[in-house]
Amino acid sequence: MDFKTSIVTGSALGAMVNAVHDFDKRDCFDSLMKYLKSQCGSRICILYGLRRTGKTTMLQQAIGELPLSECAYLKARTTDTMADMNSDLKALYNAGFRYVFIDEVTLLEDFIGSAALFSDVFAAQGMKIVLSGTDSLGFWLAQPDELYDRAAMIHTTYIPFHEHSRLLKTNDLDEYIRYGGTLRAGETDFEDSALFDDSVSFRDDESTRRYIDTAICKNIQNSLAYYDNGGRFRNLRKLYEAGELTNAINRIVEDINHYFLVEVLNKKFKSHDLGTTAANLRKAKDVDKRTDILDKIDISEVTTRLMEILDIREKEELSVGITDAHTTEIKEYLKALDLIIDLPYEGTTEGGEQELHTLFTQPGLRFCQAQALVYSLTKDKIFSSASERERNLAAQRILDEVRGRMTEDIVLLETLRQIGKYRRVFKWQTARSEYDMVIYNSEEHNCEIFEVKHSKQTVSEQYRHLVNAEENNLLESRFGEIVKRSVLYNGGEHTEENGVEYRNIGEYLKSLPRIALEISQDNLLEQGMKFGV
Repeated sequence: MDFKTSIVTGSALGAMVNAVHDFDKRDCFDSLMKYLKSQCGSRICILYGLRRTGKTTMLQQAIGELPLSECAYLKARTTDTMADMNSDLKALYNAGFRYVFIDEVTLLEDFIGSAALFSDVFAAQGMKIVLSGTDSLGFWLAQPDELYDRAAMIHTTYIPFHEHSRLLKTNDLDEYIRYGGTLRAGETDFEDSALFDDSVSFRDDESTRRYIDTAICKNIQNSLAYYDNGGRFRNLRKLYEAGELTNAINRIVEDINHYFLVEVLNKKFKSHDLGTTAANLRKAKDVDKRTDILDKIDISEVTTRLMEILDIREKEELSVGITDAHTTEIKEYLKALDLIIDLPYEGTTEGGEQELHTLFTQPGLRFCQAQALVYSLTKDKIFSSASERERNLAAQRILDEVRGRMTEDIVLLETLRQIGKYRRVFKWQTARSEYDMVIYNSEEHNCEIFEVKHSKQTVSEQYRHLVNAEENNLLESRFGEIVKRSVLYNGGEHTEENGVEYRNIGEYLKSLPRIALEISQDNLLEQGMKFGV
């Protein structure tokens, strides 16, 4: 058949399918197959997400579950038009093809404004159409208008630990912190220099910046340019016209990370934990890891200097200044891409306002940028009198604190996303202490409290907040009886004499889908009993 676009069918398509036959499937694959096997009238399916999150592989795996003779795969090009698509889809339909997978459809300049063609014309005739594209913000923009009630949306950006673990055959939480967020099926040896190519997105600062530029900045920029003839740029138009929008998005992503690192350092350097860190470095059994550098420095001066380094950046000269309006809109688009999420804090704060903490859903992106910042601190003059070994040891201690905070955030995020529909999940914080996570059961009016530690050691100090009567009473006055106290850490599972449970973080994270299913089934059972079903 003579097509105007690049279409693969028959034996060539079979070869593509065979190439991914042995790969494990994403959790959201079942949603894709549910659409393909359903009777859903004129609806289409949209598979969208950031680069390297498995979209193309999922398309090819889905084709492997269907009659090959009825499937066609189309990879869009910037030279293609919706007129070309219309012509080829007519030809495919008349030739008996009933499943069409269109990859990189957002490369078409006129896609968003004409997206209803797929649903209103071809899907209405019984053709199942799956669209996928890297400029995923375009799908989000089109959903309320062109695709309203016409599309089943499947988002691939967020890859939780349990799925990362299953797909890449690893239970290493630190590996997830360092590389989590993108996939290369079958790859686990990230230290192999032969694998140092574009497929490893968060290998170093350069690869992370390249990923932000290509997967995030261009995603937003291209989607805004193509939609409604650029009518959704709002306050970002001047930045776009000056060629500075990509730089602005990059700066805001970096600033979110800078704020995170300042928050971690500020907390650790102002608390008793700095003394603990100094003591641990001073008495380390391994001579190569032993240093008294933190005994020699002026803590106040170091803290002030570190804050200055992280807060004051040498910015490129911009003809258009970045305002609060620019920041707000860019963050709105980052949230639409499922890249950032605001995590809730509860407790007693000044003014009584609820505090929010911004978290990247791709941990590898956050850690790699934080790592680059930390090592830049060792080049500062405040550390110049120490040896390179001592500077690196100090930097490593800071990175350990970053890993610890990221571990807390990962646990809170994944618990919120898995069971947040059924339970209230938040961080509890007061002037004197905090619980890393609280799970509140509103129906039973009781709660569970957690401490999260990036450690394999068991120390009573770890659960001091969990058994603090004053803090416990304050929490229980609002959220009912505390029915369980748990420390999530990297060691084995056991229960202390006082009832505090020690649970392995990785095992806890992998158990969340099962816990969510059990809660949902209990809720259905309760509803059935309530209505006599």
